[in-house]
Amino acid sequence: MLAAARIVVTLLKLRIGVAIAASALAGLAVTTGEPASAGRIAALTLAVLGAAGAAGAFNHYYERDGDRMMARTAGRPFASGQLKPGAIWPVTFAALLGASILLAWASAGTVAALHVFLGAVTYGLVYTVWLKRRTAWNIVVGGLAGSFAVLAGAAAIDPAPQWVPGILAVVLFLWTPPHFWSLAAAKAGDYSAAGVPMLPEITPEREWTLAILSYTATLAALSLAPLFFGMDWIYGVFAAAGGGWFLWKSWRLYRAPSRKAAMANFLASLVQLLLLVTGIFLSKLAE
Repeated sequence: MLAAARIVVTLLKLRIGVAIAASALAGLAVTTGEPASAGRIAALTLAVLGAAGAAGAFNHYYERDGDRMMARTAGRPFASGQLKPGAIWPVTFAALLGASILLAWASAGTVAALHVFLGAVTYGLVYTVWLKRRTAWNIVVGGLAGSFAVLAGAAAIDPAPQWVPGILAVVLFLWTPPHFWSLAAAKAGDYSAAGVPMLPEITPEREWTLAILSYTATLAALSLAPLFFGMDWIYGVFAAAGGGWFLWKSWRLYRAPSRKAAMANFLASLVQLLLLVTGIFLSKLAE
């Protein structure tokens, strides 16, 4: 039973799914309007988790041959042979996505359901099938998956665009490239072995470290912009702390590139996202 649970957690990429669901809840929290009930919030969270899981599972299935060539992914269920490929799997993942979109529509409305759908399709098809092996800028477009989660949460409160969730969606879009480029640099050789043209493996150090630094500086500054649209000092402290730490580590990576510095920057990106979301929730509780 425990082994089966581990396969499900890995297959659905639930750790990433939880982060995406947290992003949706953050979008919901910063949107002004009639508060959603606990039941609607729970249903939307489940819908986002399900859609992210369907996209992640499809990524495992589609990338199973390439995953075998990477030390980081060789143990995944399809790559390792724990699960055997077959037509039933894509059908199952599509059914999970369909159920998740239906749940999002029933609990949060058409616009929220559309964002949930677009997030899953961006990662599952646009990134995995179309861009991943074609361009070094693949993960830039892949970053839209998290952005759509923020917008889905916001749409559950108000389908019309608002400044703060819109800004946070852009921050999430900017966050993904330096996060994954840092991981690719830390795991040097993994992606090239699988034929994936990640920026740190096909460009000189000065170029990819500058790209990481530029993205990080922009998102760190932009994460403070909600202060001009009603977010309070609690949010500001957490956003500044997370963005400042991520920026410092990106600067260190730029000045002295190494696998160790790249991994430190990867971890700093996680800290930044955690602090940003924590600041949003604490700010909301303080109202």
